[in-house]
Amino acid sequence: MTSEKIRVFLVDDHPLVCEWLGAMINQQPDLLVCGEADDAPRALRDIATLQPQVAIVDISLKSGSGLELVKDLNRTCPELAVIVLSMHDELLYAERAFRAGARGYVMKRESTRKVVEAIRYVLSGKRYMSERVAAAIADKVVQGQAVGVPPVALLSDRELEVFELLGEAQESRQIAESLHVSVKTVQAFCARIKEKLGLHTERELLREAVRWRENRPNG
Repeated sequence: MTSEKIRVFLVDDHPLVCEWLGAMINQQPDLLVCGEADDAPRALRDIATLQPQVAIVDISLKSGSGLELVKDLNRTCPELAVIVLSMHDELLYAERAFRAGARGYVMKRESTRKVVEAIRYVLSGKRYMSERVAAAIADKVVQGQAVGVPPVALLSDRELEVFELLGEAQESRQIAESLHVSVKTVQAFCARIKEKLGLHTERELLREAVRWRENRPNG
């Protein structure tokens, strides 16, 4: 009698990524993709129903924030092992993902072997991260800051999300609707972002957000 396979749930708004991940994971004799979602609300609903052991989550989703989803999953499904798989700079996002409750962080440019390795690693009770991230976190502990991290690392998760949406040329009203908050709340976030980044005007904030958004990969 064969043992039951480990169920893996995929959360990514890129169909080709899900297809690639699904095919690769299902080739493993002990792993099985049990479901997929392209946004946070559906992921929360389906994960609660299907009860997988592992969830692989992208940071950028069709609806909702991947980091906020990780926090929600950590609260509602504490036994679930969450791995963040993203194109976003690991020095900026990996520590945030771990603070949110993720047990692993893998860049999409890594080989498929790394994804399977991460799944098995987190299931053994360990945290999976690259040597680069581990070194940066160690530097932060010893020196009080991580070497090579950009100024936007000063932003909170929510502030960074607003900054990203500004970089996509979204107006305050659109950002408020996307984040399900008031326009005044968005404006408060913008004020704090300007203060943390040493910016003085809305035009400077928008220019910096667009420049940063254009100079980092999507994913």
